[in-house]
Amino acid sequence: MDRGVLAMASIVPESSAEIDPPLPGPAVGLTDAEIMLRAKAGDESAFEYLVQKYRRAMVGFMYRMSRNAAASEDLAQEVFVRVYRSRSSYEASAKFTTWLYRIATNLAVNHARDTRHERPENMVSLDEPDEETGTTMDVPDGSMTAEEMIVRRQRMAAIRKKVQALPERQRMAVIMHKYQQMDYRQIADVLKLSESATKSLLFRAYETLREQLKEFV
Repeated sequence: MDRGVLAMASIVPESSAEIDPPLPGPAVGLTDAEIMLRAKAGDESAFEYLVQKYRRAMVGFMYRMSRNAAASEDLAQEVFVRVYRSRSSYEASAKFTTWLYRIATNLAVNHARDTRHERPENMVSLDEPDEETGTTMDVPDGSMTAEEMIVRRQRMAAIRKKVQALPERQRMAVIMHKYQQMDYRQIADVLKLSESATKSLLFRAYETLREQLKEFV
């Protein structure tokens, strides 16, 4: 069983009423919102399914927010603890992912503020595969020379450094847009902004990055 699910065992009641049959492996025909409603009603397998489905995405999101591999695992686990504890307040009027990322974003912001003076010593390699896709940020060409590889590494390091230096809300928007592939409406819902304000926020962020990274463009 996934380690994230095992970690949840301590907060899931050992016994619960049998209100629904166990979820099928792929939860055929059910939306995430419907699965969360089953978790809200006491279906333990529904909650475990959502943990398994989104754990890797949460670890990746938290790593990009914190730039700390060890902290990202703990923060991702804490997200699901909060999801479980807040399950009674969940309403299917919003997409499950919007609700999930709102919880994750609030946690990431609080963590960043609490640890803003700390500098993580153990950083993941620039070429480490992405948590969600298993691929590197830029897939290298097999014919790249050593010099080209060095330039690529410098470019990746510069991009990550500049993204981290963006104002808090811009950084969160860029991470959700570029790395989590969330659309404007989803990001707007998470950040509690209008869609037009979200587009403006991202425009300013990308303009800043283009200006600061023009030597690599």
